[in-house]
Amino acid sequence: MGCGCRNIETHSALRIALGVLPLCALLSALCAYGRSLNMRLKDRVAIVTGGARGLGRAFALRLAQEGARVMVMNIVLNDKDLEDMKETVRLIMDMGADAQFFEGDVTSEQDCRAMAEKTIGSFGKIDILINNAAIYDGLVRKPFDEISIDEWDRVMGVNVKGAFLATRAVFPVMKQQEYGKIVNLCSETAFTGSHGFAHYVSSKGGVLALTRALAVELGPYNICINAVAPGFTDTEASRSLADVDKYDTTKTPLNRMGTPEDITGAALFLASPESDFITGQTLVVDGGRYMH
Repeated sequence: MGCGCRNIETHSALRIALGVLPLCALLSALCAYGRSLNMRLKDRVAIVTGGARGLGRAFALRLAQEGARVMVMNIVLNDKDLEDMKETVRLIMDMGADAQFFEGDVTSEQDCRAMAEKTIGSFGKIDILINNAAIYDGLVRKPFDEISIDEWDRVMGVNVKGAFLATRAVFPVMKQQEYGKIVNLCSETAFTGSHGFAHYVSSKGGVLALTRALAVELGPYNICINAVAPGFTDTEASRSLADVDKYDTTKTPLNRMGTPEDITGAALFLASPESDFITGQTLVVDGGRYMH
């Protein structure tokens, strides 16, 4: 019964943070968070890129819930980006955990290095990197021959180059401490394809391949790198692209759409000591829609 209550509390708090449930329940849910701490990541330091909202915020909250100190990184293109990033940090602080934010662009090598330096300066080490930053929200489905070169490069730059640069920025620290957990965000579409999303699907295929390539190189330093590949998940970004209430779940054995906590649970496992002998793998979290 205790485990079931904890799952309900976690589910509610995350959905409130993502704007799915009314904010009036925020304080009680955060208290529930505090009561349900398992502290699997106690004394760990994590960086979450693209952490201002959506799944990025959900990852940051979940890691903090488990005891991690969190650096939230996000590009700031407007006032909303900055306010959303500050809100993620505030939610973590209200839980009694520690967090800071860094304004930066994952496609900039200089920004990624500065992010790592600020994390070291603030928290003393880097144990976990969640490469969540990606271009998905705002993309419009179109035939591949109608995708502009600029849009192709922009998606590849953030989704693949961003993960590469962020990983390279934290590598010296993880190498020196002979420990690290890196979790990349892939997508079910890398396995199944998706009409009109050639640039996005290709970028996630690149993330999958990058994960495998770096597992070979990072393994000797006791750094594990894996990927989580979500299926269609009920997030702010997904709601901007489609009517989630009309999503066809008949091809999903579990007969429902994914939720943020489904994805954060997988990432938490790959960021925790429970996965210390797992690297180079991609965990598909889609309710069984794609099996491999």
